[in-house]
Amino acid sequence: MAYFDNAATTYPKPDPVYSFMDSFYRNHGGSVGRGDYALATTAKGLVDETRNLIQELMHCPAKQVIFTPTATIALNMIIQGAIVSGARSVYISPFEHNAVTRVLHHFEQLGQITVTELAVSESLEYDMVRIRYQFDVIRPNLVIVSHASNVIGLVAPVEDIFGLSKEYGAVTLVDMAQTAGLVDSNVGLETVDYAVFAGHKTLLGPTGISGFLMSPTVNLPPILYGGTGFDSANQNMPDSLPEKYEMGTLNIAGVAGLNASLRWIKGQTIERLYKEETIKRQRLLELLSDYDFLTVVGNVDGRKYVGIVSCLIDGLSSDSAGSIFAERGISVRAGLQCAPKAHKFLGTYPAGTVRLSVSALTGDKDFDELKDALDDIEAEM
Repeated sequence: MAYFDNAATTYPKPDPVYSFMDSFYRNHGGSVGRGDYALATTAKGLVDETRNLIQELMHCPAKQVIFTPTATIALNMIIQGAIVSGARSVYISPFEHNAVTRVLHHFEQLGQITVTELAVSESLEYDMVRIRYQFDVIRPNLVIVSHASNVIGLVAPVEDIFGLSKEYGAVTLVDMAQTAGLVDSNVGLETVDYAVFAGHKTLLGPTGISGFLMSPTVNLPPILYGGTGFDSANQNMPDSLPEKYEMGTLNIAGVAGLNASLRWIKGQTIERLYKEETIKRQRLLELLSDYDFLTVVGNVDGRKYVGIVSCLIDGLSSDSAGSIFAERGISVRAGLQCAPKAHKFLGTYPAGTVRLSVSALTGDKDFDELKDALDDIEAEM
């Protein structure tokens, strides 16, 4: 099998992720905050260390790390909390995932918010002059930007957008599901209120452990409630962090895997991993360019990307093309990739595209098998 679906979940993981998850959970698999015995205190030490590793990686020692089971839950907690706090005018990029847009659609249907797309040109450049004009016409309360599109891999100029947003007093949220641990970013900037990460994507960890970083200056009302392991007589969620947002039992095995991947990334360095992924994305583009029946979507010279490439196949729907790749042992993602607004912007809605995505760990064997499959498809066209 050749794996080109890293935008969904990176695979393979670094070897230490597998070994450390197994050994830690076998020997220290207690619950955090649910006792003073050795298994619980050792698990707490692991969690605390993992928070520190995330803060170090993202250059944000003053921001709080909140763990959640998925990035979708993290986005819901932030967006719904912001709306409860009074956010009414919301701006998003054209490339947001359904984890953002479905939440906003729900509240827009209720008449509680208005949603506006940030101005992006046909050449895939965020138009800061037009965005300032948009903000002048409708003042932003909440600005949400996907750091990198999960459809085409385009990286957004988050620092510029959030710097402008703060001039208007907006709360800012960056979805780093496709970039955390890969694109070096200063989340410690005062202009960044929230940053969401997905442990199983570019952080190279397991599924079931994600979360968000939050500025200590923002007040986010909780929207989920439950046990925290202390202050149990109080029927309100505690005000202390992270307990205010971490209800229920934490996924200790997942934290162990994330801890191992973070230490591995630190040893490799983000810069090296991004350079390697960029090289492999270029290799993928060059391979795809050898086949006339393929058309790459959304690749513009001079723009910054992560290792995601979308394409169309002449005479075939994306769903049919996805099945053809699967029959030949190639893992790709076909369709709308949970981002219909991005496809509307790109002109590929409603059929979508065939998405191929690499990571720094994509091997030569994957590329060789992909070439064989493309040769086979070409011969049958």
